Amino acid sequence: MKRFYREVAAVPGEGGHGITLDGRAVRTPARAPLLLPNAALAEAVAGEWRAQGEDIDPASMPMTGLANAAIDRIAPDARGFAATVAVYGESDLLCYRADGPEELVARQTGQWQPLLEWAAERHGVDFAVTSGVVYVGQPETTLARLRAVVASLDPFALAALSKMVSLSGSLVIGLAALERAFPVAQLWQAAELDDLFQAEQWGDDDEALARRAKRHDEFAMAARFAELAKP
Repeated sequence: MKRFYREVAAVPGEGGHGITLDGRAVRTPARAPLLLPNAALAEAVAGEWRAQGEDIDPASMPMTGLANAAIDRIAPDARGFAATVAVYGESDLLCYRADGPEELVARQTGQWQPLLEWAAERHGVDFAVTSGVVYVGQPETTLARLRAVVASLDPFALAALSKMVSLSGSLVIGLAALERAFPVAQLWQAAELDDLFQAEQWGDDDEALARRAKRHDEFAMAARFAELAKP
């Protein structure tokens, strides 16, 4: 789509903060008003619209995309959507450790165990941890608690959490990022630990580096979206 507007504004209104293009309110793909929960997030979304050149590139507007998802996909059935995110707790990345080599095992323990300990203290959950890839069931009390935690989130937080969980493969990492319990860079390093270790052993190529950089940027963007969306 060609850029068809000159002026972009973030404006407060009834039900939230909207975005206008030459005075006309922006709507989501489903034609709902694009209303953000606060001025900070509205300004960040407006910035994406201002940054467009002659052509509008949706791929360069990730916060707008997450906001659209929160309004169109999540808000109509937030509880149902939350259940699809909470299911990651059944096979969280952090619970599946390598059985060798020793250096990798030590790194996983050093970087992953503190995250599980945080989850235990913060949310009252205990995870079963195993070596290898054979599925290990988690306590039903843990899964029930995680479902309740995720279900308590608003659609904008759920949009960010879903993105971070799908990128990392870990509900614990996503929740820790959402709550800013650890630096985002530390959390992403934990998510990429296995890939980084393999790259150290066997080398890397430009395609793999570009792929990891893209995933890192997406994770960091979702974490920022979550921070800005807080009431």
